[in-house]
Amino acid sequence: MHERIHKATLSQSQGREGWSVIFRHPVLPDRTTGKPGRRVRRGLGTKEKKAAERLVKQLNEMLADRVYWEPSSRPRALARFHPLVVDIFYHDMVPEPVDASTIREVAIPLPRSTDSDYRQVLLLGTTGGGKTTLVRQLLGTDPVGERFPSTSTARTTIADMEILLTAGPFRAVVTFLPREEVRDYLEESMSAAALAAYQGNSEAEVLRRLLNHLDQRFRLVYVLGAGEPDDFDDEELSEDSIHPSAVFDLTGTRALLRSSVERLRAIAGEHVSGLRKEIEAAQSDEIVREELFEDAFDKALRDDERFQALADQFMDEIERRFELLPSGELEKTKQGWPRSWSYESQDRKTFLEVVSRLAGNYAPHFGTLLTPLVGGIRIAGPFLPRWSDNEPKLVLFDSEGLGHTPDAQASLPTAMTRRLEHIDAVLLVDNAAQPMQAATVAAMRNLASAGQTSKLIFCFTHFDDVVGDNIPTFRMKGQHVLASAESALTLIGEQLGAFAERALRQRLQSASFFLGDLDRTLGSGTKDDKRTIEQLQKLLVAIGGIVIKPEPVRSRPVYDRMNLVLALKQAAEDFHSAWDARLGLQPRPGILKAHWLRIKALARRMGEGWGDEYLDLKPIADMHQALQESVYRFLQNPTAWTGPVPSDDEKQIIFDLLATVIGLHLLVVVARRMSDEAIPDWLRAVHLSGRGAMYVRARLISRDIYEKVAPLLDRTPDRNQFMSEIIAVVRDIAARYKIMLE
Repeated sequence: MHERIHKATLSQSQGREGWSVIFRHPVLPDRTTGKPGRRVRRGLGTKEKKAAERLVKQLNEMLADRVYWEPSSRPRALARFHPLVVDIFYHDMVPEPVDASTIREVAIPLPRSTDSDYRQVLLLGTTGGGKTTLVRQLLGTDPVGERFPSTSTARTTIADMEILLTAGPFRAVVTFLPREEVRDYLEESMSAAALAAYQGNSEAEVLRRLLNHLDQRFRLVYVLGAGEPDDFDDEELSEDSIHPSAVFDLTGTRALLRSSVERLRAIAGEHVSGLRKEIEAAQSDEIVREELFEDAFDKALRDDERFQALADQFMDEIERRFELLPSGELEKTKQGWPRSWSYESQDRKTFLEVVSRLAGNYAPHFGTLLTPLVGGIRIAGPFLPRWSDNEPKLVLFDSEGLGHTPDAQASLPTAMTRRLEHIDAVLLVDNAAQPMQAATVAAMRNLASAGQTSKLIFCFTHFDDVVGDNIPTFRMKGQHVLASAESALTLIGEQLGAFAERALRQRLQSASFFLGDLDRTLGSGTKDDKRTIEQLQKLLVAIGGIVIKPEPVRSRPVYDRMNLVLALKQAAEDFHSAWDARLGLQPRPGILKAHWLRIKALARRMGEGWGDEYLDLKPIADMHQALQESVYRFLQNPTAWTGPVPSDDEKQIIFDLLATVIGLHLLVVVARRMSDEAIPDWLRAVHLSGRGAMYVRARLISRDIYEKVAPLLDRTPDRNQFMSEIIAVVRDIAARYKIMLE
């Protein structure tokens, strides 16, 4: 066993000329078991077998000598071995820090309203609500000829897209997902496909599971294609619609996809019988038994070298797609995986065709798109709305859709919350033709408790679909849409307090815009077009004027420290109650138990450090929101004022200012305690296996992680480190603004 772990071997995928090395690392923990022996596969950068063999021989010398197993031994290793061999061995022991947002900022700096006339605008809305279609109108891109940004009825925007409207050439900088993250998405998809294969599903269904990850973010079908040539109309495949880079041989890819179904079916079949017997003997409950089986099945697959070898082939095919990138500046990690790519062009058509390969979902291009591999993309160029004679100075942030959650208390992703600090305007995009969805209500609730309501602008899309005999005029249709939206604000007021509802109602009345026919090029020939253009032009004026700062308020509130303690206790209790239900430890009405696969996937992302959420599981965001909402309710109830009692408008200014500053500091505290300080516990949760692993994992997350973040047992604030830290944050901010916390 020792020799198997510490021996490197050569590898060469079918159809690839380059050589790779595979070995078990003697120090790094395996991502499945947590024990030393992580499987590593890296390219050797050579097509010559003898050269590759020499490199492998050197690596085996390092594997056999413990003196090289410490990161501090890297200089000694460099003095003796080839630099590539040293990089391969020490890469994950001393990871390369990568800050994707900084890479994009260095390549294309974004102007801010504090030192320019630019306004940074974040678009929020449910999937399919019309966010990206609105972006098209603001950019002036043609919905048929240019198709940028891509739209669809399903989730389209799957990575941060940042667009700067500015003079000069068209520029783009793209940052890619790390290799390890791509591999993890791939293995999750392969595991789901193997389970479908074992269950006797058709080849088409197994391929669907393989090519479409559960969370719809990582869709291999974009990168690898569907496995067979698809039948598109001649018009769809005209020369004008296909960029020269699309000439890419998919024969090998299709053969790999077809063979993968039977390979996964065979691998699954060998593991099923033994696992079934073991679990049936240990567990009588059918539902629990099935979950135990799926958990053990997933682990068995990942431990199987044939499964890993198939994943290697898929990774080779995925990496081959980077060959489609045209000339530009491509930066790679020391291990050869693309980190970022920059591109510039004077020609708008060429630029958009190239960028669409990295942010598109055009079906005829499946098999040649890099979209799922992109972590973020920043674009700059002389974009201009077709209906405007002025050049708006905008930075647009098009984010992932909020999803169609049934929970009006759902949290915003932490990345989005962090961005709010620098955003000037938030466009909340909602479909006017249907009742306001829970996700949109949740976004309003989050913005209100964060003190960010003054940045909010409502954009009601699909206004052309608002029809009825009782609403024949434009004004009546608008009132009908607003009345529907207002019904959600009463509930928010009951939950967050009168000032949250008050601020939202003011914004709904003063900053709402009704937009129809956004999916086509707007002209000035029809009455409806003129109205939509007028609304869009007013929208730009509203964005420009939203940064006006209110006059300072002289009076200051006085707060009772014990009321803050009670608010924090309530937040912690709400968080634990909700998460105990998700973990299956304690039922709670309205909250479903999360599947074991989602819990494990969340733990892996938290432990590996490349994500803090999985689908609707967002522990950091949930804890932050619970605290933020409790603090916002607390802020609205001071015990006194140091001067004359302010007007409601003045109170709103103070409450929102404090909520904004406190909320940002709370996120730092929660992220540090729940993520950075809890990494060993999250990894322990991932590596649990065997009888009762799912229950033990749930209790570990609840007790060893969440209880450390926000303890419930010790309710004395002076002895509760978490509560003391939060109180210190509020006290310091109160002192900064000359507010009393008694």
